[in-house]
Amino acid sequence: MPAIDVFNGDADGLCSLHQLRLAEPRPHARPVTGVKRDIRLLDRITDARDTDITVLDISLDRNREALNTLLAHGNRILYIDHHFHGEIPESPLLTTHIDPDPLICTSLIVDRLLEGRFTAWAVVGAFGDNLDEPARAAAAGLGLSDQDLDDLRECGILLNYNGYGARVSDLHCPPDQLLAELAPFADPLDFCRNAPILKTLRRGYRDDMARARALDPIHDGQDGRIFRLPGESWARRVAGVFANTLAREQPAQAHALLVPHDDQSLMVSVRAPLNNRQGADQLCRRFPTGGGRAAAAGINRLPADQQTAFITAFSDQFTPVPQ
Repeated sequence: MPAIDVFNGDADGLCSLHQLRLAEPRPHARPVTGVKRDIRLLDRITDARDTDITVLDISLDRNREALNTLLAHGNRILYIDHHFHGEIPESPLLTTHIDPDPLICTSLIVDRLLEGRFTAWAVVGAFGDNLDEPARAAAAGLGLSDQDLDDLRECGILLNYNGYGARVSDLHCPPDQLLAELAPFADPLDFCRNAPILKTLRRGYRDDMARARALDPIHDGQDGRIFRLPGESWARRVAGVFANTLAREQPAQAHALLVPHDDQSLMVSVRAPLNNRQGADQLCRRFPTGGGRAAAAGINRLPADQQTAFITAFSDQFTPVPQ
């Protein structure tokens, strides 16, 4: 049977699929992916029929119409995710493992399904999704040194960093090519220390973060901080990891980043406070093209004239309620 692997182009999507293919190689499977924000990936394959399709780390709710079409065409689908899903279609052709808990990512769900066969890669995926505490908990039984954990954390951050951009040309490495770079490595520590692509990502991350660090917030209050970055490739690349870094620095506050597209609409990244990982998805779903999960969400294209409305909604969502 033909096979297609559909996956988010960030660290969690990559590490989820890599675990599955280490356990069950499918060299003939066609990869379908894109930048992190390109989540309606099932729209690309609605002509598939009688195909074995694996879907990882993209919202079922945002792919519902295409999913129903694929099921009607007789495709067998395995769907693993941690985003908001809404009503799940009932079909004997569909198997789902979806857990929207804010302390779970798709890599950790896959790790459960594989009964811990490649947990170290799940740890990388969790670190990439800014889930440091669950990542360390998953790694507890692996006998890793502090340096090993630091290396896995850096690897997750760098894989995640590579997924951000408005288009694949913004990225240092297209996600399908990055998946091929992972393929030879059963041990992520070997990948972290020996893969040439990591040197490229490390250098780019360092340079882009230095530029982001030079910026001042456009909004700074009890609710949190909002930064507006320039509409340049480096800013689109660094948006997600910069938001994660800000969230770790001030865990009681929410954070948002705004990055203009060429048409001046805004790409928005939101992080709920790490001390209360709730509300990011609710905020972003108030706006067209918004979605995500409770702890981290985004808006793909916020009209420029809605920036003030977004800042107001951000404050309404995250201003602490007086006790």
